[in-house]
Amino acid sequence: MSGIERAKPFQKNNSPAPLGAGPRAALAALQAFIADEKNLIAIDALAEMMATAYKSGGKVMFCGNGGSMCDAMHAAEELTGRFHRDRPALPAIAFSNQGHLTCVGNDYGFDAIFSRGVEAFAKPGDVLVGMTTSGNSPNIITAIDAAKARDVRTVALLGKDGGKLHGHCDLEIIVPGATTDRIQELHMMILHCAIEGVEERLFFGGVEK
Repeated sequence: MSGIERAKPFQKNNSPAPLGAGPRAALAALQAFIADEKNLIAIDALAEMMATAYKSGGKVMFCGNGGSMCDAMHAAEELTGRFHRDRPALPAIAFSNQGHLTCVGNDYGFDAIFSRGVEAFAKPGDVLVGMTTSGNSPNIITAIDAAKARDVRTVALLGKDGGKLHGHCDLEIIVPGATTDRIQELHMMILHCAIEGVEERLFFGGVEK
């Protein structure tokens, strides 16, 4: 075949996942998360930390890899844009600019792509939220280290056992989930709830308990 291997015919998986297995797994992870009161307290603490930064003229920064980077961008735009209701824009950065990432990755290595952003933009009293489902992403760890060196409050959204970042940040939320997708779904839920809490604290007169 002139060096080209013929593709094998598609074979249907003999044991597909049961219909609804994904939603049921997502629901189970959510139920396990909210059953632990300390997780709800931690979300409230995250909202308070972010609101405190804004009250003092600071900002919130986000970083993550892959789907977690998409979540970082999602959270940032809901602060600079809007979430539930119209209100003044809030300063937020997701370290996701392609020029920055490829420049730093090329010149300093992939582990520095987020820490260089922290070095460029972070001020004392700001908040950095790092997302890593394993807790072991080297570029998130170096970003957290850079933030701590600049008197920035550090938050880690983690999964499984928390990995290397467990015990390393001012606030950590470790979510249940056997797979990356279930963990990331809960991370985005946490961010949505925290952003709602920020809006209530800063603009709408209170927080629903």
